[in-house]
Amino acid sequence: MDATYLRLLFVVTDLIAPLVVGYILKERHLITQRTNDRLIKLNIWIINTLLSLLSFWVLPLSWSLLLLPLFGFYLVLFPGAVGYALFARRLKDYLDRGAYVASAMLANLGTLGGVCAFILYNETGFAYTQLIGAFQNMLLCLVVFPYSRFCQMKAAGRTSEHHSRLKDLRDMFLTPNQLCLVGMIAGFMLNACGIERPAELGPVFQSLVHIGAWSAMLPVGFLLSFGAARKNLGRIKSLTFLRFLLMPIVTYFIVKALVADPILRHTIIILSCCPTAINAVLSSRLYKLNVDLAATSFLVTTGAYLVVIFPVLFFLMK
Repeated sequence: MDATYLRLLFVVTDLIAPLVVGYILKERHLITQRTNDRLIKLNIWIINTLLSLLSFWVLPLSWSLLLLPLFGFYLVLFPGAVGYALFARRLKDYLDRGAYVASAMLANLGTLGGVCAFILYNETGFAYTQLIGAFQNMLLCLVVFPYSRFCQMKAAGRTSEHHSRLKDLRDMFLTPNQLCLVGMIAGFMLNACGIERPAELGPVFQSLVHIGAWSAMLPVGFLLSFGAARKNLGRIKSLTFLRFLLMPIVTYFIVKALVADPILRHTIIILSCCPTAINAVLSSRLYKLNVDLAATSFLVTTGAYLVVIFPVLFFLMK
């Protein structure tokens, strides 16, 4: 069998399986919400930090890759700005607004996008997704988490009349949720100083990728509620439009003009179609936003991507 088809198994083992396990654990009351919250923090504080450190340590530093940060920022900031301007600001509840913006900004680039690019373009496609996704992780720390915290404070009625502006800024930016940024900086510094990453850490990194997928997906499966999803379907129609129509159309014309490498061009198009990220659900849980709205966006867009969008891309771009 073609190795490309064999690699389709990673979609099942690293995405669908932990999601199903998390949902079963919730339905059978085998773990508590407190345990699930601890797993979320383990993923964000420890696993993501280590992955950031190890990946940035071997990040290829060349002038030809200068476009990748720009696309990493674009794939987060453009849908976030459009989603906020056209849809999110109409939501009066800040808990809804924060969850919507997080769902618009964060696409599943590293996990689902990486696996899908790997299926089509092997290590080259996977490497491109990780490089682009690394800058989404940076914006997760610098933009999404602080904005989620801001919405949480607004929903709680906190104002500068009763709280220090400095303290509010500290609460938004200086939290353990920003540890992955420390990992990125540390890895980049080791890389820039010419310190080679020990070969023994290669297998460790590969194992952490799978561990990270499970520690991210399983809590999301625990948080899924199909009843709540039905109630929020109307709110996330605009997100499906944003993810699967507007983003790929705009991105196609941008990469056609700027990117010569066909694998990189196709990889960016794949990433532009990616569904709502796991981290949108996790950040909503961390900051007590509308988790059901983010989980519904994740569930619906991921299902559509796996069943319709990626199969179409697979046969168009293979």
